[in-house]
Amino acid sequence: MSYFSELISTVFERRYQKALSGEVDGRTTSEVCEALLSSHGEVSGVTLARNLLDRYAAMSTEEKTAFFEFMTHELEIDPDAIISSLEAYKHKPCKGTYRAFAAACEPQRQELARRLNQVPGATGQLVQMRKDLLDMIKERPDLEPLDVDFKHLFASWFNRGFLVLRPIDWTSPANILEKIIAYEAVHEIDSWDDLRRRLKPTDRRCFGFFHPSMADEPLIFVEVALTKGVPNSVQDLLADERDEIEAEDADTAVFYSISNCQSGLAGISFGNSLIKQVVSDLSKDLPGLSTFVTLSPIPGLNKWLGGTDLDALKAADNQALAAHYLLEAKRSDGMPFDPVARFHLGNGAMVHAVHAEADISPNGRKQSNGTMVNYLYDLSQISQNHEQFVGEKTVVASAAVKALSGSVTPKSLGD
Repeated sequence: MSYFSELISTVFERRYQKALSGEVDGRTTSEVCEALLSSHGEVSGVTLARNLLDRYAAMSTEEKTAFFEFMTHELEIDPDAIISSLEAYKHKPCKGTYRAFAAACEPQRQELARRLNQVPGATGQLVQMRKDLLDMIKERPDLEPLDVDFKHLFASWFNRGFLVLRPIDWTSPANILEKIIAYEAVHEIDSWDDLRRRLKPTDRRCFGFFHPSMADEPLIFVEVALTKGVPNSVQDLLADERDEIEAEDADTAVFYSISNCQSGLAGISFGNSLIKQVVSDLSKDLPGLSTFVTLSPIPGLNKWLGGTDLDALKAADNQALAAHYLLEAKRSDGMPFDPVARFHLGNGAMVHAVHAEADISPNGRKQSNGTMVNYLYDLSQISQNHEQFVGEKTVVASAAVKALSGSVTPKSLGD
């Protein structure tokens, strides 16, 4: 009887969904949004949400802009309601007055996003929606409050507790491997043979964070080389004819590429958790590993050098200028100018070594005249380094890097 009841219920639900879909098709997008916000039934809510997501997928850029304008300006908070509910809570702090204040502070567009997310597969569509929004905000700053809401929701939906760390290797599904090629943002993967060289050898690893609602979409991934000693060139790490070693013989794990995959999740940090989890897993699997470093680009160096004649610089000059830049170049808030430096130093790493001619690719030349840096993750010092960086904005560096930085003169900076 239970099976028969469920079968009858499913049939009626499908008929209801079909009938409701036909009714919804004649409404405007804003009317469907209002209907979804006022809906109390699970079936009707899913049907309305799916209709809205389907509509959005078919929208032109102009229509998407209008949709974002509606969400931003028509589903906004009511400042008067916030003030009055805050006054009520101030005079009588209790569960009821606090609930009223919290409800007044939350714009309806947050609830709309939550209700859209009840459709299977909607999370990825909402991430794409935010990507579209971020592209528009450059010309439409009035839409920025909507992005604050998206970021607030995503920070909750994509917190570490929901993320799954998965190894990615040559036997991973083809659709995942294709996305690794497409999303690689540091050192371009130019062919399947190139990908095989990074994933198949015993001394190579790759790990990615995935979300259960986006199981086939990596959020971020890191490529790792297992080596003897700290490397000073990405060309050597990725060389076609390099000598492969057994993983058990390696003493160093090198994080040589970290790529964020979803533009719609910009500002949602995964890298810190990713590196710490990978270090933990590798330490358990390969107890011979004693050193964890990056081989990182220096993307802001040439921009910071400005008018310096880069072609006239010797390799030693590049090395010293890069060290000086990493230790001394700061934004107005006192944080390092370089975004990669901010990321690793914020994670508790230290500037370990600087190498000239380490990335001679066109992109490497363009960013830093070929110079790269090792950030060292000393497990015994990570917490202390992090506190110094966040609290005192101190850039922790090795004595060798400090000496290089100290050798830079005003003349070498073009002053």
